[in-house]
Amino acid sequence: MSTSSFLRLGSANTYDNALRNLQNRQTSLSDLQENLTSGKKVVRASDDPTGAAQAERAQNRLERVKTDQRALEMQRNSIATAESTLSDVTDALQSFRELVASAGNGSHTAADRKSIATQLTGLRDQVFAMANRTDTNGLPLFSALGSALAPFVGPQTPAPDYTFQGLPGQPASSEFAIPFSLDGDRAFMFESTIDQTYDVKVDANMALIPANRAVGTDSVVVSNPAAVVAGDAYKITVTNVTLGSTPATGSATYTVEGIAPSTFPLTTLTAPDFPYNLPVKISVTGIPGLSLNLTGDIRAGDTFTVEPSASIFSVLDSAIAGIGSAATGNAANQAVGQALANIDKGMGKVSAVRGQAGDLLNRADRITANQNKRSIQLEDDRSRAEDLDMIKGVADFQNQQTGYQAALQSYAQVQQLSLFKYIG
Repeated sequence: MSTSSFLRLGSANTYDNALRNLQNRQTSLSDLQENLTSGKKVVRASDDPTGAAQAERAQNRLERVKTDQRALEMQRNSIATAESTLSDVTDALQSFRELVASAGNGSHTAADRKSIATQLTGLRDQVFAMANRTDTNGLPLFSALGSALAPFVGPQTPAPDYTFQGLPGQPASSEFAIPFSLDGDRAFMFESTIDQTYDVKVDANMALIPANRAVGTDSVVVSNPAAVVAGDAYKITVTNVTLGSTPATGSATYTVEGIAPSTFPLTTLTAPDFPYNLPVKISVTGIPGLSLNLTGDIRAGDTFTVEPSASIFSVLDSAIAGIGSAATGNAANQAVGQALANIDKGMGKVSAVRGQAGDLLNRADRITANQNKRSIQLEDDRSRAEDLDMIKGVADFQNQQTGYQAALQSYAQVQQLSLFKYIG
């Protein structure tokens, strides 16, 4: 091969290399322009498989956080609505209590008390409706671990007159969620051995007691929870009362028997001695696990019924019935005294569950704060793996552009060099 052939091959190879380098520079410049336009250094997985995988994982976790946060907001709204509802219940119970207290005014007539009972009925209906209130999705706010769409039903016969149609208990929270509902059973239903809510009536709401003979009772006290028979009701009948002439000589006997379906047998007991003068105070201790005092002008033949209150609704119903049917001030006082004590216990239960709702809302706030921090960290991870450093990107683009322009100019000048220009 001649020397001229080598020269021709060398020139062609030089031109090819120069053209190939220009194309590479153009491709690099196009890639940098695409990176600047998208704002990402990893536009496609082939650009950086490791970085693309890291960015994808961070993005997936971000999406899960967003999903958890959307669910948490729904849960927060439900619990906030439940807490607000319990606030409304407390206000209604407070209004009910004030009306009950006013019914004990000695100047009220039977007609006045019936009017008060009508107002109390309206408040009772409000409380019952609020207990069955639902959230924006139509789910009960107080469904506990699961219930029917209307958790509370009643009044029913036979007792218990109100029931909770569900599984009692408070749903548990998790690391990223709180429950949708509160334990309505704990808020509105009573348990005899724990809540000690009993209603005591005298001679069928004082129907046989004249206005000039004051007879009443204290509230029932659970003296031995282990002995209490849940749901049992009892009837006390005073068989004899003897007043002495000196202190500590008064005595009395009475019977206690269970009211169906209770099977407690008829039992005759003697009350401890009491002061000889009126008002008499007879301590009744013959009821399993319970004790109470009969007070006033107690006489043979007086009867008292002790019935457990299954729920706050039962307490309200008893108050309405007792006040509305009270023919005398003495009868009204007995109904008022029983109602006030039991309403206070009911309000305490509602307040306890409302406090639990506040704790759940605080937990939701903490979860949100933690999720926000986690989102920031994940966004940083994604950005480091995928996003372009714009300052560096612009500098690289300018450098590449300058180099490309220089390469174009040098190639154009070299391309003009040809032996034929000098042959003439």
